[in-house]
Amino acid sequence: MALTTHWRRNLSRRSFLRLAGAAGGLAALGSRAQSSEVPPVRTGYLPITDATPLLIAHARGDYQAHGLEAVAPALFRSWASLVEAFLARQVNVVHVLMPIALWLRYQQRVPVKVVTWTHTNGSALTVAPDITKVQELSGQTVAIPFWYSIHNVALQHLLRQSNLAVITRRAPREGEVSLVVMPPPEMPVALANRSIAGFIVADPFNAQTEALGVGKVLRYTGDIWRQHACCVTLLHEDDLRAQPDWGQAVVDAQVEAQLWTRHNRAEAAELLTRYLPQPLEVIRRVLLDERDTNRLGNPEWEPNPWIDFQPYPFPSYTERLVEFLKETRVEGERDFLTGLVPAEVHADLVDEGFVLNAITRLGGAEVFGLDGFRRDERIEGL
Repeated sequence: MALTTHWRRNLSRRSFLRLAGAAGGLAALGSRAQSSEVPPVRTGYLPITDATPLLIAHARGDYQAHGLEAVAPALFRSWASLVEAFLARQVNVVHVLMPIALWLRYQQRVPVKVVTWTHTNGSALTVAPDITKVQELSGQTVAIPFWYSIHNVALQHLLRQSNLAVITRRAPREGEVSLVVMPPPEMPVALANRSIAGFIVADPFNAQTEALGVGKVLRYTGDIWRQHACCVTLLHEDDLRAQPDWGQAVVDAQVEAQLWTRHNRAEAAELLTRYLPQPLEVIRRVLLDERDTNRLGNPEWEPNPWIDFQPYPFPSYTERLVEFLKETRVEGERDFLTGLVPAEVHADLVDEGFVLNAITRLGGAEVFGLDGFRRDERIEGL
């Protein structure tokens, strides 16, 4: 077990460093030459429900309805491999963790733009069956999908509230929790063989683990940070400059897919089985709110903290995320965070124009259950 954990730690660090090198090298190549030819939509995704809008837009023909050619989405097994493919332009439309977008733009100097949120909530901290509270993770190892992830941010917030210290690359002692990066598909197996005590990741891996009886959800991330974003749609900035109509069509298709999914969750689950390896009953469990509300730490928060779909990227979220990342432990270079001004990052990283156009065409903020385009962030303990 110790050898397995050690191997995973080293592999995760090598993958992270390889990705950092690839990002720096590819960024140095500069922008691609502008072309009048409309590129096909080449989607890259991980097998998680975070990718729902990208996949539903393909399944329903939404891209084609907006005049775009769309090839079959390409499945990747880790964030490192997905981002590498995006940087190499093997794919040109991807969903990534919002903190990865920050890391790419400000640490690796890759000109990328966030154009929509792909969902809200949809992640959880899943633990071994005998663990009943966060404090019982003391002296244990927990897996995260990437250092720059809302999962790492939310988990470390929980651990700080429980007076547990975060460590990496050594065995944890009492009062400590060791974090390791692990591809999401490996997490349920690692929990089942007890090489880790828990993991925090997007669904459907949490629902799958509960269905298999090898673990249980301890906390939903949407019950820690209300209606938080996890994944966002990321495009190359030069693609948007060269082909703004293409960018608008991509966003229109995904926003329509989100609205359709909100009202057709059972049908969406059926469509997702074309792209996700998990069985239909697990995907339905995620999309159809078949969760236990008795386990919520903040039951007064509405709506429930399950996965939902609204595409608008709230500036307040970007600002608080930058603040949290400044106090979150990560592996690798993090000096770039020091110079970031939270109030300025959103306007630079996020292009709201496309998504606001799309939402307006569909009837405005209220069709996604929003009161408007500003909100106050609600985070447990703050």
